[in-house]
Amino acid sequence: MSGTPLLLPTSLKVPTSPSGRSGYQVYMETFGCQMNEYDTEIVRSLLKGRGFQFTPHDDEADVILFNTCAIRENAHNRVYGHLARYTNRKKERGLVIGVLGCMAQNLKQELMDTRSFIDVLVGPDGYRQLPDLLMDALEHHKRGLAVDLSEYETYAHIVPDRPDGINGWIAVMRGCDNFCSFCVVPYTRGRERSRDPEGIIQEANRLVSQGVRQITLLGQNVNSYRWGDWDFARLLVTVAEVSGIQRVRFMSPHPKDFPPALFEAVAEHPAICKTIHLPLQSANDRILERMGRCYTRREYLKLVEAIRKKGPIVLTTDLICGFCGETEEEFQDTYRLVQDVGYQAAFVFKYSERKHTIAARKYADDVPEQVKGYRTNQIVELQKEISLAKNKELIGTRVEVMLEGDSKKSEFQWMGHSDHNVTVVWPKDDLARQPGDLVPVMVLDASPSTLYGRV
Repeated sequence: MSGTPLLLPTSLKVPTSPSGRSGYQVYMETFGCQMNEYDTEIVRSLLKGRGFQFTPHDDEADVILFNTCAIRENAHNRVYGHLARYTNRKKERGLVIGVLGCMAQNLKQELMDTRSFIDVLVGPDGYRQLPDLLMDALEHHKRGLAVDLSEYETYAHIVPDRPDGINGWIAVMRGCDNFCSFCVVPYTRGRERSRDPEGIIQEANRLVSQGVRQITLLGQNVNSYRWGDWDFARLLVTVAEVSGIQRVRFMSPHPKDFPPALFEAVAEHPAICKTIHLPLQSANDRILERMGRCYTRREYLKLVEAIRKKGPIVLTTDLICGFCGETEEEFQDTYRLVQDVGYQAAFVFKYSERKHTIAARKYADDVPEQVKGYRTNQIVELQKEISLAKNKELIGTRVEVMLEGDSKKSEFQWMGHSDHNVTVVWPKDDLARQPGDLVPVMVLDASPSTLYGRV
C-alpha cells in the first residue's frame, strides 16, 4: 500500500439539482471530536469528486448531512434537535437527509425505525458508498444504508478536502481494540488498523504546501500504531521533521501502554509540542477495573512521574464522574489525584450510558443524575483553580505563540496558542504578521483558560 492519492473517475456524469444548478448542493454539519472533523474532510473529497457542491447555507441545499458523534448523550441530543429542524423543510422541498458517523453506526436500527425522514445512514467505514447512496435517494427516492465495519478501511488514498488555515489533522490509524466498558468506539469505528507511514508523510507534505504549519496526528489510541518496524514514536518524529512544519501534536495515547520512546520524543524534539493528553477517567482502582482501563492508580502516577522527569511537559486529561456504582469515597480518590497531578486542563464529563457497551450490559447506571452533576461541577471548579494558578505562574515570562488570527472579541487583537496549547491574546503591533508566525509574547495577566500579554 502506498500514499498515492485516490484517482477519481473522470467520465462520471455530473449530477444536476432540481433547481437547475450544476451539481447537487450539500450542507454539512459536524459534531464531536477532531477525528470527526477529519472524516468530514474525507466525505467532502469523495462527494466533490462525484460532482456534488457544498454550500454554507442550508436553505440552498438539496442534501443535508450530519456527521455525528456517539460518545456523549449530549451529542445525541444535539443531533436529534438538528434533525427535527428539517422535517418540515424536507416535505416542502424534497430534501435528502443523511446521518453519518458514529451515531449512524451505533443507533442504525433506532434511526431507521423511528426517523423515517432519514434517507441515508452511513457509518465511519462506509463513506466510499455515500455518493451512490445520495444519487439513489435524490433520483430514485431510495433509502440507503452502509453500516458494515471494515478490518481494512483507512481512506489512505483519499486526499481530504480541508478548509484554509494553519492547522491540519492527519488520522494515522482508525478503530480501537481496548473495549473500555463505557466506550462505544470499538463498536462504531471497528478494530485497530494503521496507515502506511509513507502515505502519512505524503499527506504532511501536502498540508505544508497548503499553508499548514501545525499538524495534529489522530487516533483512538495512537500508542497502538504499528506498520512493520514503525511505531508511533518513530512516526511522530518523522512527521516533525517534515520541512515547513513548525509544531506537531497528537491525540490520544492510552496510559496502559505508553512507551518511554514516546515521551522522550516529546521532551527532546523541538517541533513536538511539550504537552501530552493522558486520559485518566477515574483514580479509584475498583472503578478503573470496572471501566476496563487496564491500569491502576499507582501505575498511572508512576507514568506521570516518568514523563515529568523528562522535562517541563504539560499534562491534560479526561475524567468521567458518576460511573456505575461510584461511591463518594471513590470519587474523592479522583478529586485528590487531580489536585496532586495538577493538570493544565481537564475535560470532565458526567457518565452517560451508551447502548451496546460492556457497561450497559453488565452494570446498573445507578448514580443519580444530581450526584453526577454535583461531582462534575466539583472537578470543574477545582480544575479552574489549578489552571488559573498555573497560568499566573507565567506572568512576567515570555511564551512563544503560533499566531492564528484575530481574537474572537476584537479585531485589534491577535490570538494564538502556546506550545502548551494555552490560548494567548495580545494587542496588534505595527509589524506585518500572518497566521503561522511564531511570536514571542510577554505574559501580563491570566485567566484559567487564557494568557494576556504584549509582543
